[in-house]
Amino acid sequence: MYLIDFLDGGLLDLSWWQVIVATLLLTHVTIAAVTIFLHRSQAHRALDLHPAVALFFRTWLWLTTGMQTKEWVAIHRKHHAKCETPEDPHSPQTRGLKTVVWSGAELYMAEAQNAETLARYGHGTPNDWFERNVFSRFAWQGCGVMLVADLVLFGAAGLAVWAIQMIWIPFHAAGIINGIGHFWGYRNYDAPDASTNISPWGIWIGGEELHNNHHTYPTSAKLSNKWYEFDIGWLYIRTLETVGLAKVLRVAPRATVAEPKGTVDAETLQALIANRYDILAKYAGSLKQALRDELQKMSTDDRARFARLKRWLRKGDVTQLPAEEQRSLSELMAQSRAMKTLVEMRTELLAIWNRSSASREQMLAHLQDWVARAEASGIRALQDAALRIRSYRPAAA
Repeated sequence: MYLIDFLDGGLLDLSWWQVIVATLLLTHVTIAAVTIFLHRSQAHRALDLHPAVALFFRTWLWLTTGMQTKEWVAIHRKHHAKCETPEDPHSPQTRGLKTVVWSGAELYMAEAQNAETLARYGHGTPNDWFERNVFSRFAWQGCGVMLVADLVLFGAAGLAVWAIQMIWIPFHAAGIINGIGHFWGYRNYDAPDASTNISPWGIWIGGEELHNNHHTYPTSAKLSNKWYEFDIGWLYIRTLETVGLAKVLRVAPRATVAEPKGTVDAETLQALIANRYDILAKYAGSLKQALRDELQKMSTDDRARFARLKRWLRKGDVTQLPAEEQRSLSELMAQSRAMKTLVEMRTELLAIWNRSSASREQMLAHLQDWVARAEASGIRALQDAALRIRSYRPAAA
């Protein structure tokens, strides 16, 4: 009788709704371990964690995912280095959204077998006694330990609790973040990839919902950038920092704007480079508004054809557009001098800081020329961009 009662409810003997709450809490700890330890601390070095906190997260991940720190970090760093290219381990832009959402875990496991990826991108991860003798040596045995613990604590329901724990990260991290986070959502910044913010409230998956913010400033410990955004992972990090268990190393810079300078100088160039994603975001908004204005002047057929460009006008290198969109953009630019000037000058603006061989003096000369032509263009969007560039100031030390 006692054995039957034990198997039925386990040591905790919780009601069904209490089991659901407990499951959500346990999976949230796993999410916190991924975003704080694996992602922000290990992959991007945005913060340092106290050794005890780091060991707790490593142990918890061993119990709930079986993932090895070096593998996860290497694959994620490669994703950033090769983002949206055929070498990206899990881009929905090259592999298809359905594949990444439903087979993201398989993509992860396949890339984990790539010794070159681990060697090139996995440096700096833990290689202590625990890693060598427990976490790496008995990678999946931790999940077995968790199964036993769940059965002891929750009884028969523990099997369902364990199953949910096992699929939580493969679905949310490998599927939702890597899939939907590069396909659907809103963008604060014109990052050079397809990353999006899934939601402004980063709670369910620990703040990772703010994926466009992260790809714009990957080494920032804080993923929320706008006043209306919330990153629960940042709340946990600040709590750990307050009690001396973490140290934040880097956060995203904030655009510093003052009275416009009369002369574009080296300080202006420095400030522009630091705030390049801010100016590109403002520029993208101007492009969309200009396109809307042009669409109102067109016939119904042309309006339907050119409206598809809204999604693609954020891309800096128009040569990377699909062939059909390139043709549409060329036709649109032939019809509208303003659109032609806006698209071409955006490409020129990007080139100012992308010229790897250019000296600072050459970059400054290009910027001065760009601002002068923008102000003389007679196009309000370009004049606003030039004014903002002259208003940027380097962030205070």
